[in-house]
Amino acid sequence: MRAFAFPERTHEEHPRIRKPCEDITLEFWHCLLFAAPVFFGSMNVFVTGGAGYIGSVCVEELLNSGHKVTVFDNLTEGHRSAVDSRTTFIQGELSDEAGIKRAVREAKPEAIIHFAANALVGESMTNPGKYFRNNVASGLNLLEAAVENGAKKFVFSSTCATYGPPDRVPMTEDLPQRPINPYGESKLMFEKMLLWYQQIYKLEFVAFRYFNAAGASEQFGEHHRIETHLIPNVLKVPLGQATQCEIYGTDYPTPDGTCIRDYIHVVDLSAAHILALAPGKQGFFNLGNGDGYSVREVIKTCEAVTGTKIPVIEQPRRPGDPPKLVAAADKAKNELGWKPKFPKLQQIVETAWNWHKKHPKGYA
Repeated sequence: MRAFAFPERTHEEHPRIRKPCEDITLEFWHCLLFAAPVFFGSMNVFVTGGAGYIGSVCVEELLNSGHKVTVFDNLTEGHRSAVDSRTTFIQGELSDEAGIKRAVREAKPEAIIHFAANALVGESMTNPGKYFRNNVASGLNLLEAAVENGAKKFVFSSTCATYGPPDRVPMTEDLPQRPINPYGESKLMFEKMLLWYQQIYKLEFVAFRYFNAAGASEQFGEHHRIETHLIPNVLKVPLGQATQCEIYGTDYPTPDGTCIRDYIHVVDLSAAHILALAPGKQGFFNLGNGDGYSVREVIKTCEAVTGTKIPVIEQPRRPGDPPKLVAAADKAKNELGWKPKFPKLQQIVETAWNWHKKHPKGYA
C-alpha cells in the first residue's frame, strides 16, 4: 500500500488549568486563553462538527477554559469517541431545519462555532451539489436558528480555498477571492451570508480562513475516513500501514522543487476560536504560521521524528496545485491577541506522531 504525499490543496494538548496566570512575563495570549472566562465570562457555546478533527480539539480547549459546550454532529465524518465526555452531545443533521432549530433553542447558546462541512476539494469537483447543499443551504438553517434564538456570536470555519491562486504570498485578508472549486466557492458564499446577517440582524461574527491544520492534542487527533492530508499520510509508513509515499510534482519554482504549504497546529487554531468569542471581535482572519514547508521538508521531518526512513516515489504534478501557499496572520495577532504556541513543523509532527502511535487505527 502507498501513502500519498499530497501537498495540501486548501487548507500536545495544553495542560488543563491548574492555577491562574500568575507570572506577568507569560505571553499575553496564553494568559488570555486560559483565563478567558475571567475576561468575558464563561459562555454557553454550541459547536457543530464537534466530533471532527478540528472541532474535537476546539471543544476540549473550550471546556478546559471553563466554557459550557453542546456538540451537534451527524457523525458522517466525525467520530462519537472524539467527543469530550464533558459535553452535551446531540446527533443530528443541519439539513433538518426543525431539528437544528430545536437543538439550538434547547441549548440556549450565547455563541455558535460552526465547523460542520464537507471539505474534499476533489469530491467537490465531481459532486458540487453535495457541497452547496451541505455547506451553504444547511448552513443557512444554522444561521436562522442562531438569529431566532438570540445567539450573540457566530464563529465560522472558513478556508484559504476562498482565495484561489493568490496574487502574492504571504497571503493577506484583502486579496481577491476567486475560488477555483465548489468547496472554496461554498465557503465564500457562507462568508457573504454572514456579512448580510451581521448587517440585518446585528449577528456578530468571526470567520477564520484556515491554511493547513495539523498536529494533535494528547487526547484527540486526526482520523479522516478519506485521508487527503499530507502529515497523516506520510506517517502511515512508520506506522506500518504503507510502504512508501508519493510526491506529486518535483519541478515547482521552490528551493527543492516541491510545493510549499503553511502548517498550523490544531491547538493553536482552537486558541484563536476561543479568543474570537470575546465581545466586539469581528471580521475575517487568516490562520497560519507564516512559515511554509515543502513536501520534502515535511517528509524529512517525519523521518527525524519517527526515526524511520520513508521511501518516496516521485510523480508528475497534479493540475491546479499552486507552488506556494503561506498565510499572513498579522491581523489575527494584532486584533485578537493570538500567537501560535507551536509554530515549528517538528513540534506539529511530534504531537501528531504521539497521537498516532497511541491510536494507530484512529478512532476505530
